[in-house]
Amino acid sequence: MPQLTLVVASKNYSSWSLRPYLALAHTGQPFQEVVIPLDTPDTVAAIARYSPSGRLPTLIHGDVSIWDSLAICEYLAETFPEARLWPEDRAARATARSVCAEMHSGFTRLREHMSMNLHARRPGQGRAPGVAEDIQRILALWNECRARFGQGGPFLFGRFSIADAFYAPVVSRFVTYDVALDPVSAAYRDAVLALPAFQRWAEAAKHEPPVKKYE
Repeated sequence: MPQLTLVVASKNYSSWSLRPYLALAHTGQPFQEVVIPLDTPDTVAAIARYSPSGRLPTLIHGDVSIWDSLAICEYLAETFPEARLWPEDRAARATARSVCAEMHSGFTRLREHMSMNLHARRPGQGRAPGVAEDIQRILALWNECRARFGQGGPFLFGRFSIADAFYAPVVSRFVTYDVALDPVSAAYRDAVLALPAFQRWAEAAKHEPPVKKYE
């Protein structure tokens, strides 16, 4: 099988890169990582070598190149079906795809005012207009998924799925900005933080130089 290579941006800040990393790690397949630091004189040129859109992440698998986080996760689900990255039940799978799409395109106020920074601690910050509504919608999603589909494991659909990969950066934001969570959401947060792949990513992020623009 061709080598899998995942090209990501700085791990401390790149929510888009974290998502496919967690999905790829869950497949158990060996892969190479290329990390491109953000906001350096070489960043734009370095990204352009891998991504026609000028954005990361990018997955390279032989002669296939995919440069969108959700498209990467879909490709992994199709290529490695034994990883069961989507729920097997049709209703659960449709719901999982819906919550991923909502995360992929929504929650703009949260993204803007509570940017991902794994190792910062900013309690009380980021509470701009519209952020509270985004938070409440996310918590409602988590509670609904756990209640309807969460049997058999601690994740949104029981077993780990692409949905969890997509909400992992939000989990990190809620830690950074000290967002109060209900018991169901707090237990889900703790399950995501305990993922070995998440912990490896966070540990690597500690050793990156800070990027002033995002601090």
